[in-house]
Amino acid sequence: MAHYFSFVLFATAIAVAPGPDTFLTLRNTVIGGRGRGLWTTFGICVAGATQGILAAIGLGAIIANARPVFEAIRWAGVAYLVYLGVIAIRAALRARDADWAAGEKTAASPWRAFRQGFLCNITNPKVLAFNLAVLPQFASPDTGLAGLMAYALTLTVVGLLVLLLVVTIAGRVRGALQRKRFQQAIEGGTGLVMLGFASALATEA
Repeated sequence: MAHYFSFVLFATAIAVAPGPDTFLTLRNTVIGGRGRGLWTTFGICVAGATQGILAAIGLGAIIANARPVFEAIRWAGVAYLVYLGVIAIRAALRARDADWAAGEKTAASPWRAFRQGFLCNITNPKVLAFNLAVLPQFASPDTGLAGLMAYALTLTVVGLLVLLLVVTIAGRVRGALQRKRFQQAIEGGTGLVMLGFASALATEA
């Protein structure tokens, strides 16, 4: 049990560190509202749970050790982060249009928000690699499959709680952040951050 509580503390420390998932959730909540942020969070968590389960059942290790497969996932992640960065920067440039905010909100369906969250997480090979590296550190030698899956899903639940906090805070202050200049800053800042994450992932050995 002590190992599990240590894992929860460690998972919390990892979850609060801002990454692509956090910035995407923040952006979608501020621009599209709390509902869009929640659907983004749901997509991220479904993808995170999928990667955690893959790691727990051992399939993740096979994928990670099959270098061509892992590299394909990595470059898919780079491409998707670049895509997210470009659309955010483009939206910032379009924010001078008076109808931009309304058009952006109308264009965002729950499925689109879910898909963005899911793809942002599932194409990030660092999530799978993290599960493969961390789970053995906390699980005892006699931990069975159910125990490993509990650890993996705990990581997803902790991440869910952190993202829900992000959505709640962003949703509450959203009314005060409707000025076009601020939304431009959110879009442009998110775009630059996503491109930065893409560059880091692309140059990683």
